[in-house]
Amino acid sequence: MYYCLLMASVPNERLQLLPFDEYVHNGRSNPLNYYRWPVIGTLFRRRVELCLQACPGGENILDVGFGSGVTFLNLAGRYRQIHGIDLDEDPAAVQAVFTRAGIETHLRRGDVLDLPYPDETFNAVLLISILEHLRPSELSRAFAEVRRVLCPGGRMVYGTPVSRRLMTFLFTCLGADIRRLHFSSHTQIAQQAFQAFSQGRLTEMPAIPAFLGPVYVVGAFTK
Repeated sequence: MYYCLLMASVPNERLQLLPFDEYVHNGRSNPLNYYRWPVIGTLFRRRVELCLQACPGGENILDVGFGSGVTFLNLAGRYRQIHGIDLDEDPAAVQAVFTRAGIETHLRRGDVLDLPYPDETFNAVLLISILEHLRPSELSRAFAEVRRVLCPGGRMVYGTPVSRRLMTFLFTCLGADIRRLHFSSHTQIAQQAFQAFSQGRLTEMPAIPAFLGPVYVVGAFTK
């Protein structure tokens, strides 16, 4: 098992976004509005950028919990096919947005605990702020499903908030009680990921200002 913990500098990949009024937004679990805010918006964009940096490119990728599709413009430059599953958003509505933008996507409703795809389908699987919503007892099943649909040598990239009082405070300021929404800590997620995959690394994203410590961690694991 290979383990490495890095502190990220400012990501060198910038998140490409459509005009906000073009996105589908269900208004419940989707954090799209936060991307517009000062400081908070920068953190939300940086966490996605850090995840994107860990996606090497290839034939296809599965975006688990695609939401409004904020990753799709960047992913279209790296992968020939973009697939996605989500429990809340309307796949057809989100797909229509990107069809108009000239980007083909293959979206459907689905759950990471029971991925609706054959074995060894994808070169990469991306999970941004998804795994913390699972119970600790569900993590091994989620990673087993991700590993199952990855091709040999494929990469799983996940991002999750760092479990700290600072993060609880920040989310409280946003009107969200993460103690009722987040069930697995970043350490529990990492432990299960290293058990499921032979090698991987973790990269921490610092707060703004950086002396407040890390607020997000990205894991990159190879099958």
